[in-house]
Amino acid sequence: MMQPIRRTWQSLEEVRKAAEEGDPAAQCYLAICYQNGKGVQQDHSEAIKWFRRAADQNDSAAQCYLGFCYQTGTGVPQEYGQAAKWFREAAEQGDPAAQFNLGVLYETGQGVLQNYAEAVKWYHSAAEQGEPQAQFNLGVYYETGQVVPQNFEEAVKWYRLAAEQECAPAQCNLGLCYETGRGAPKNVREAVRWFCRAARQGDKTAQHNLGVYYASLEAAEEATAEATATESVE
Repeated sequence: MMQPIRRTWQSLEEVRKAAEEGDPAAQCYLAICYQNGKGVQQDHSEAIKWFRRAADQNDSAAQCYLGFCYQTGTGVPQEYGQAAKWFREAAEQGDPAAQFNLGVLYETGQGVLQNYAEAVKWYHSAAEQGEPQAQFNLGVYYETGQVVPQNFEEAVKWYRLAAEQECAPAQCNLGLCYETGRGAPKNVREAVRWFCRAARQGDKTAQHNLGVYYASLEAAEEATAEATATESVE
């Protein structure tokens, strides 16, 4: 996820004119147009050129995009060290997408020395600003007790915030918390509700959990029917 562009223009030519005059927001927007082929022929090299011009002027959105390009090898050779550099530039300016992405690099040890504490630090910064993937990852750390003290209530808090933004893995994990009573009152109805929301988005674990629930429900109904039939015969 990237930071939204902060200005609007009436035409692409206005964007280009502003970009050529040095406006970093226009440069970033023009880069996005080239990256996505919106209004222009898709050209990743041209996108990188304009992202870099904006990033060099400390535009945090452009820095985050440039980091993502290096992370994925889009328009430039894949280089995690450069990705980390640009994510950090944007993260230190408070960009939540960059904070999340920098956290991922610290968690995986790509472009930086692996450091789970640093990962959690950046996830927390992003999560506080509403970044759903960071909220989910932070919830996992609290649930497992890795780096931070294990705290199921805190895990549920972050899962819920992410789940309400339609983060499917968070919806599934929140359902599991309700199913097991960890960090939230045990509530099968709520568990199934969150499993359903995650399953509709294709979450395989949630789909499996729903299957198990409905299979057990069917088995219980069959057992009840058999017991009732036996009592009637007697």
